Amino acid sequence: MDGHTAVAGRMPVALPIRQWWVLTLRMLRSSVRGGEAFTALLAPSIFTLGFFVPLNRVMTLFGYGLSSYGQFLTPMIVMQGVSFCGTTAALHAATDARDGIDERFAAMPMPTIAPLAARTAAALGRVILALFAALVCGHVIGFRFYGSWWSTIGFVVYAILLGVALGLMGDLLGALSRSPEATTQALVLPQLILGMVSTGFAPANQFPHWLAGFARNQPVSQFVDVMRALAGDRSGRAGAVSLAGLGPGLIWLALALVAFGAGSGMVAARRHR
Repeated sequence: MDGHTAVAGRMPVALPIRQWWVLTLRMLRSSVRGGEAFTALLAPSIFTLGFFVPLNRVMTLFGYGLSSYGQFLTPMIVMQGVSFCGTTAALHAATDARDGIDERFAAMPMPTIAPLAARTAAALGRVILALFAALVCGHVIGFRFYGSWWSTIGFVVYAILLGVALGLMGDLLGALSRSPEATTQALVLPQLILGMVSTGFAPANQFPHWLAGFARNQPVSQFVDVMRALAGDRSGRAGAVSLAGLGPGLIWLALALVAFGAGSGMVAARRHR
């Protein structure tokens, strides 16, 4: 009797975890079949060729403040790689919403958060692939970690959490729009504008005076500045690993995780009513 009671007592806990795992495997298989996993590995190479090759010589003439342009640019390559994973998350969420998958899950006896958690776990897998590929590309163009082991771990954790935040943002927009095409277009333009008008490719002092303040303080620049400081540089000019130096980027990341996580949770809960 006690054995049966113990088994019965474990079922409410084990069943949701199993459901989440099955849904996660579904998303991972879809990523492999659809090519998103391969693209997460390939995209940083394309970004590296597209940005480093044409800009390296130009930026050497104008200056960028660090020992090499590869050291300066690699955090932006990481940023672009994990951003692409956010766009993929939006595409999956919009496709599930359009095809009625979410409504079907809502009618099943599973936790409200299980489909969202599965999509987030699959997005995390793509983010890790993109980060690995970006760091390999960065190593090829001269990027190295010059900080402590803790700073290096902080770089990796920060990049992964940034990818999760962007994945949650994409998931929220995709679930709300229900149109994969419109969602992708809505994400590409802001990423393009914020990416180009940022300190990811050039220092703020190379922008016009009226634009330099925005380029320095907008979220993409703050994200890149955190990773740049955590990576360090042999010149010692990468930025201080301190609360003052990392604070703005950490605050932007925390706000993104809370806002997009809460928004995605509320949309999922609304569909289960």
